[in-house]
Amino acid sequence: MNKKLINKAFFLVFTLTGIVFINFECTDSTAQGVPDVIDYNFHVRPILSDRCFACHGPDEKKREANLRLDTEDGAFAALQDNPKAHVVVKGNPQKSDLFQRIISKDTSLRMPPPNSNLTLTEDEIKIIEKWISQGAKVKKHWAFIPPEKSPLPKADKDWVNNEIDYFVFDKMKSLGLSPSEQVDKESLLKRVSFDLVGLPPTIEMQEAFLKDESPEAYEKVVNQLLKNQHFGERMALNWLDIARYADSHGYQDDGLRTMWPWRDWVIHAFNSNYTYKKFITWQLAGDILADKMKWHPKAKEMKLATGFNRNHKITQEGGVIDEEYRVEYVTDRTNTFGKSILAMTLECAKCHTHKFDPISHEEYYGTFAFFNQVPERGIFGTIDASFADPPNMEIKNEDVKSIFNFINKKDTTKLQVMIMKDSSVLQPTYILERGNYDSHGKVVDFTTPEAILKFQNYEKNRLGLSQWLFDAKNPLTSRVYVNRIWDQFFGRGLVKTTGDFGMQGELPTHPELLDWLAADFRQNGWNIKRLVKQIVMSSTYRQSSNVKKEHLQKDPENKYLARSTRMRIPAEMVRDHVLSASGILNEEIGGPSIKPYQPKGLWEVATSGRGTLATYVQDHGKDLYRRGMYVFIKRTVPPPAMLIFDASNRDQCEVQRTRTNTPLQALAMLNDPHVLESSRVMAQEQMLKNIKIEEALENGFRSIICRKPSKKELMILLSYYEDEKAFFKNEPKKTLALQKIGEYEHKNVKDLVGFAALLQTYQMIFNMEETLIRV
Repeated sequence: MNKKLINKAFFLVFTLTGIVFINFECTDSTAQGVPDVIDYNFHVRPILSDRCFACHGPDEKKREANLRLDTEDGAFAALQDNPKAHVVVKGNPQKSDLFQRIISKDTSLRMPPPNSNLTLTEDEIKIIEKWISQGAKVKKHWAFIPPEKSPLPKADKDWVNNEIDYFVFDKMKSLGLSPSEQVDKESLLKRVSFDLVGLPPTIEMQEAFLKDESPEAYEKVVNQLLKNQHFGERMALNWLDIARYADSHGYQDDGLRTMWPWRDWVIHAFNSNYTYKKFITWQLAGDILADKMKWHPKAKEMKLATGFNRNHKITQEGGVIDEEYRVEYVTDRTNTFGKSILAMTLECAKCHTHKFDPISHEEYYGTFAFFNQVPERGIFGTIDASFADPPNMEIKNEDVKSIFNFINKKDTTKLQVMIMKDSSVLQPTYILERGNYDSHGKVVDFTTPEAILKFQNYEKNRLGLSQWLFDAKNPLTSRVYVNRIWDQFFGRGLVKTTGDFGMQGELPTHPELLDWLAADFRQNGWNIKRLVKQIVMSSTYRQSSNVKKEHLQKDPENKYLARSTRMRIPAEMVRDHVLSASGILNEEIGGPSIKPYQPKGLWEVATSGRGTLATYVQDHGKDLYRRGMYVFIKRTVPPPAMLIFDASNRDQCEVQRTRTNTPLQALAMLNDPHVLESSRVMAQEQMLKNIKIEEALENGFRSIICRKPSKKELMILLSYYEDEKAFFKNEPKKTLALQKIGEYEHKNVKDLVGFAALLQTYQMIFNMEETLIRV
């Protein structure tokens, strides 16, 4: 490795760290103050939820003084020890015991009690007082009210492009912000290309877009990308995290499983633009639908889709208690359902009634019942006895030629996939006391949290659960998905806590916009591609990401979207970008996962020593250059290069990845074999063209950064190239070593010194911030 490049990388990391520190020090968090009109959901409930609901909320076993503040009846009730006094008296804070308790100087009366270490600020006390004075209106939690479209607010007609922009502009204006200018065409093309297909635009795409000066130029690109088969891969990437997809069973033995045909189905579903209703219904209840519609040509496909709920970890270790692990699998499915589709923390009600949200212990197990009917065992055979525990389905070669033509089956070996299938006999579901698998309480019926929507007049199975989800009165289903797609394109959801729409989740920054989009999504047939196009066609999406002084002062987190957000591309796309820019990406879609270059010994250190995955066996040939989403995921030893860039380890449902910025990421880009190999192949191909070095540098820059370099940038690159050339003139061994990097085709280059210098220059470009940041 070139010491000069390493020094520059560390200097860059040090400099960026300093900038982050300076920004942190200079950012002042100012208080919001007391609004003129107090809204219960947006001003009062968050205070009560944080400071009061633990003792005066849904959990009756933890409730103090028989006082409940999370319901309207409880808030206006008479006190237990003084029937003439009331918790809240509308219009009169002085007669409201709630207000008198929070302002009391007497520590024996004050609420929250001093020993709770909870306090209210002056502004929060004033909000409670003003709310009572204004009539103490109580509403259902905002997320439990079905979304409706509100009229579009006023906005600058010259700026808005679609309905999204009206709401965003109105919020900006109320905060004294103004929209940023539209980003330049090259950056916009790179942004939308990565967002829709997860790959950089080719130089040919760049040239065509720059030359097209028609008003429809950008929309043409968007339509082209939405039709691209890589769109399904990009959209599937997020869903694989949610579905906890992996290529191994997990736990200590962590044996092989074959769930990749289900992954092929997800890609196919997005490319075919299956409605969100179909996408979810088939995954939750495709087996039940298929049994009802055996004549349907896609009945088998419906069954395959249910692999979603078999992606959880499964033990293969001897000596385990069968029922304990079976219950663990049902628990995983229940929790995943709550987090992925409802954005509710159902898991908090497994052991007791939820302390903050209106989800009872009994309702948790009522939801549990839907997933408790599968005739499965906690352990099935030994580690290599089954790569697809029953219930499963076989995918035959004739199926692949007809109904499963989207499955990339590469050989004729038997292929089985785990699916859902309910037992013919109803399995009773018990409340499990304190969540223990063997502590049976009373038997419960199929149900869902009533506070969301009462479960009535639906089938008592997973199909009925799907019908409940897509009932027009269900307030969560459309909101949650729209918010997650928004998060994908803007780096932050309209509700920041994408997995928690409950009392402890964040409030929406643009509630009217969220509701408008949710209602519009439902009214237009749950059309995913339409929703995506709405977002990327908006002026909001097309703004520059340049940060101005007013942004740092008024909205440093960019909650209110007066600019675009700079984001590093996801871990899998880091690999995709490197391989695509160099022209060595294998664009094959679907099929079994592959094992790329990896440091030796990682699997061997963390293995039980049993099964086909005890030792890491690297793939070769074109499989080495497949997209990041196809890299083999062994749960106990996830791909290290992916983890460094914050990929999920797929242990459980994950709706939002963490974001870090560490020196390890810089070191990965400096040393990853694929980065070095891609630089080698690019340098090799450019040297064989016999073109001027300036042209070779520009070609490389455009392939990697996706824009033309400025004259100054080209001069810096040329200077760096000449420095490297001078260095390698005296290092023939290092020059030869660089020529041998990687397994991709090696071609003879006459000017080895120039080749080595160009390779190092390309590697330096790969390490620029702009390479991996979506600006």
